[in-house]
Amino acid sequence: MPDTVSNVVSNATFDVAVIGAGPAGLAAAARAAESGARVAMVDDNPRPGGQIWRASRTPEPWLRSQVEVFSGARVFAAPEPGVLALERSHSNLELRYRSLILATGARERFLPFPGWTLPNVMGAGGLQALAKSGLPINGKRIVVAGSGPLLLAVAKYLRGHGADVRLIAEQADSSAIFRFGLGLIAKPGKLIQAAQFRAGLLGIRYLTACWPIAARGVERLESVTLQRNGKTWTEPCDYLACGFGLIPNVELPALFGCRMSETGVAVDDYQQTSVAAIYCAGEVTGIGGLDLALVEGEIAGYAAAGKPRDAGKLFAARKSNRQFAGALERAFAPRAELRNLPQDDTFVCRCEDVTYARVRQCSNWREAKLHTRCGMGPCQGRVCGGALEFLLGWKPDSVRPPVLPARVGSLARPG
Repeated sequence: MPDTVSNVVSNATFDVAVIGAGPAGLAAAARAAESGARVAMVDDNPRPGGQIWRASRTPEPWLRSQVEVFSGARVFAAPEPGVLALERSHSNLELRYRSLILATGARERFLPFPGWTLPNVMGAGGLQALAKSGLPINGKRIVVAGSGPLLLAVAKYLRGHGADVRLIAEQADSSAIFRFGLGLIAKPGKLIQAAQFRAGLLGIRYLTACWPIAARGVERLESVTLQRNGKTWTEPCDYLACGFGLIPNVELPALFGCRMSETGVAVDDYQQTSVAAIYCAGEVTGIGGLDLALVEGEIAGYAAAGKPRDAGKLFAARKSNRQFAGALERAFAPRAELRNLPQDDTFVCRCEDVTYARVRQCSNWREAKLHTRCGMGPCQGRVCGGALEFLLGWKPDSVRPPVLPARVGSLARPG
């Protein structure tokens, strides 16, 4: 779909604005538009699809309805109710809406360990995204480590594009994974998908109860040290693709004052948040995978467009997918031993070079920011925040605009 945004401030008011063009956002936009609403969809990537459908044609069926797409645009503030402030590479925009759907997705959870800041140590999904964007990986020795089914998907993709995947290190126990696998018997589609992943990974070591404890190298990664059953060994590699699950991107909902739950943003049956006319769908409400994201997006789209009866027809499908999401979370929850990964001199906040020893001298997130600048760098706590929530139980206590780094000129409202 062609981009329709000019370099001037948009004065258009949309019935529904959707933030995020991943699976949940695409489904929401499609259902709202089919219901007769005038829909705008905003995403900071060049084209829709999110991380799952990056560089693929899969999203196109969801865009057959008329949706005005604001690509390459980031929401950094909400200057007043019903208004979003957007920044693009060469323009600033204001977008007005009556209902808002936040489908901001999730990001990988990184846990710091010695050497994790070396070049070529990166997130599992991050390496896959770079490979999809053209990073040459043919013949590269890669260790995939962390937790969750994403590791299998990443390893399969990398191997399919010529990489030498040396092993997959899954921190969850084999017993937990076995119980999770038994639960797939009731979901034939998921079982078939899992079997296809395993078939595509034949010959690659899949080690449970295994995780990286150090990355080593001089100017870039040369090897990773792994631990399993009390034993350690060093595996030579060119890349370490490492991610310990996903955490929801709740910064924008928090800016709007949406109430949080244990898993993400709290929503009602119609995906509406605690703030009237603001809905959330997909991983931002809790990590649940593609199928749950799609059905939540559809429900939110119908509800935001004033079609509650159509939304209600999808409640049963959402319930089934939520049950699967709960089983997934229980099976792959990070183990307590991972809290011992960082050493005193390990950088926890890589943007501001803040070590674990300095952070532990503080009693909460706010104190750490004031005394060490932890979380004050370009990522605005998106990396260290998730790590410190797991390591120390800290949660950010406030979100202020700009939600993302923005140009100084963007912060001054025009006119």
